[in-house]
Amino acid sequence: MQFLYPFFLWGLLAAAIPLIIHLFNFRRTKKVYFTNVAFLRAVNTTTSSFRRLKHLLIMAARMAFIIALVLAFAQPFIPSKSGSKVKIGGITSLYIDNSLSMQNELDKKTYLDKAINKTEELLLAFPQGSKLQLVTNDFSADEHAIGNTQQIKERTTSIKFTHSPRTLEQVLNRQKNLASKHNSQGGNQYVWFSDFQKSTAGNLSKLALDSNSHLFVVPVQAKALQNIFVDSVWLNTPFVREMQVNQLSVKLFNTGEKAVENLPVKLLIDGLQVSSTIATIPAKSSTVSNFSFNIQGKGFKKANISFDDTPITFDNDYFFVLNVAPKIKVLHLFGQNSGDKYLPAVFANDSIFAFKSYGASNIDVGIFKTVDFIILEGLQSIEGSMKTALTDFVRAGGSLMVIPNQSPDLNSYNAFLSVFNIRNIQDKNINTASTPLAEPAKSSSFFADIFDNTTQKEMMQMPNQQAVINWQAVGDKLLSFRNNQAFLTVSPVEKGKLYLLAAPLAIQFGEFARNALFVPIMYKIAAQSVIQEQAAFSFESNTIAIVLDNVKADVNGRKSLFTLKRNKMEFIPVQNLVGNTLMIELPKANQLNDNQVLESGYYELLLDGQLQKVLAFNHDHNESIMDFYSVNDLKNIFSKNKNIEVFDKIDDADLVDTFKEQNFGISLWKYFLIAALAFLLIEIAIIKMMK
Repeated sequence: MQFLYPFFLWGLLAAAIPLIIHLFNFRRTKKVYFTNVAFLRAVNTTTSSFRRLKHLLIMAARMAFIIALVLAFAQPFIPSKSGSKVKIGGITSLYIDNSLSMQNELDKKTYLDKAINKTEELLLAFPQGSKLQLVTNDFSADEHAIGNTQQIKERTTSIKFTHSPRTLEQVLNRQKNLASKHNSQGGNQYVWFSDFQKSTAGNLSKLALDSNSHLFVVPVQAKALQNIFVDSVWLNTPFVREMQVNQLSVKLFNTGEKAVENLPVKLLIDGLQVSSTIATIPAKSSTVSNFSFNIQGKGFKKANISFDDTPITFDNDYFFVLNVAPKIKVLHLFGQNSGDKYLPAVFANDSIFAFKSYGASNIDVGIFKTVDFIILEGLQSIEGSMKTALTDFVRAGGSLMVIPNQSPDLNSYNAFLSVFNIRNIQDKNINTASTPLAEPAKSSSFFADIFDNTTQKEMMQMPNQQAVINWQAVGDKLLSFRNNQAFLTVSPVEKGKLYLLAAPLAIQFGEFARNALFVPIMYKIAAQSVIQEQAAFSFESNTIAIVLDNVKADVNGRKSLFTLKRNKMEFIPVQNLVGNTLMIELPKANQLNDNQVLESGYYELLLDGQLQKVLAFNHDHNESIMDFYSVNDLKNIFSKNKNIEVFDKIDDADLVDTFKEQNFGISLWKYFLIAALAFLLIEIAIIKMMK
């Protein structure tokens, strides 16, 4: 038998007090003389023996009462068979996993509810005076405090699901850091209630404990469940066109061991269903579903993919934003002698294009950062700051089209275009006869939506053209002469594209600018110059980049801050505006106010109360993969670490009793308290009955 509070054993010295009182009777006796002495002497002898016995019994009862009471305060127990026990002097840190995967249900209760209920039961097993701590995935400020069983129980009632999954290594490090602030001597204990999801648990082999600490692992559930989630969403066109048929592709993933058949999947825009499909997803695999939809109105549209997949519901909706009919910013730079109006006629009459035309000699190269597509027409040479700015523009993701001058400076052109791996540019004899272009490959991705099914097999009348330059083709030939000489090529350059034409658009060099192909080709090039905006972001991204149009954070000499707003919640994230790119750092759950929770959905990006963009956020895919470590897996992983104990499962009826027996031993203080009361009753009975 051992004692939790052995210093109370000094109280055993108090057991000597009844002994002293009964052994030394300091009262003086008085002699009373009677005439019949013989009779009195006989009565006196009998009374003294009885009183002596009574006093001895009372003394023994009082001493036993004091001894039993002292032992009860010292809290004796029989040590656990395993030899490991929760140390009263150490900190006991309880971790409850409140990640989204804990929404899974078992016996009509969520895993989180089961973990909270079992934690409350376990709190009853801790002796009074235990130093307890409660940690969740929120990593909130409340976790720094030490509490008693009642305070910890009150905190469990406020635990909610969080979007911030933590690796178990992060959890243990936090528990150790928090516990060390209150007990730097070691000997702390940690208790985990978790589903031990493989995709978020991290590397369990890296868990490290000091020799005096113990970790008690309580798995909530170890059975893999089937779940469907949206892996990704993308448009099949560079942007959404108003009042036209648009195509959207969605990749759905099935984490289960069985195939999912005939799953209804809906596409909603601004809360209205605009398209639907039926998906069949193989086991442990994915499938791509396509949606066709028509939309009215320009600007940002709130869209989401929705389906019914119980019991895992947190990822049944995938939110994203569609920017309908965005302005395509086209910049036309022409040479001194250019008088052709072909390009303005193409772009100026369509509201989707923001078209500007300037003489190349009078342009501020700083404007290049604000456009999507630049057309150089008729420049004799490309040099100086323009050359540098155009190079940076293409490398950053812009599209550039070069239409040569009738007598270009080949040295300048070679120097400029060699940066884009286009070399060996030579001039052609412009006095040679025009020859017709070859028909384009109608099956190529570039021409896929230019030729419909009715024109795929029809012969086309191709324009006659002359070339003023030829070059070593790099990239794809969009148009070429019948001798395979390049007429229009596209070359990918880092994030951008460079288009090169072999001749000016003037009538004396050919009919290309007046052919039926000219307008759709220019439209397609301009459309592909638009960098498709990210439709949705993940909460788990540390930093996100948002491209804004002509927005300055300094207004009227003061610095304004961007805010994110969803319904009634509004907060200011950590931010940095570089040019027209806004870098935002998303807050973690512990950085928000108590009544604020980051949920999947739409958030408005505001500047001085003015809407700048609508952003969509979703939870990370890792939470959706419902694969867990089994009890055997955990026991095998921790088999070499004697300081880590794994329980079979949380819903064992005798979990609390087993925990108490294995880690607190068998507590005996109640029995000694009962014994103390019994001895007190015996003393009273002796006094009352032995007269």
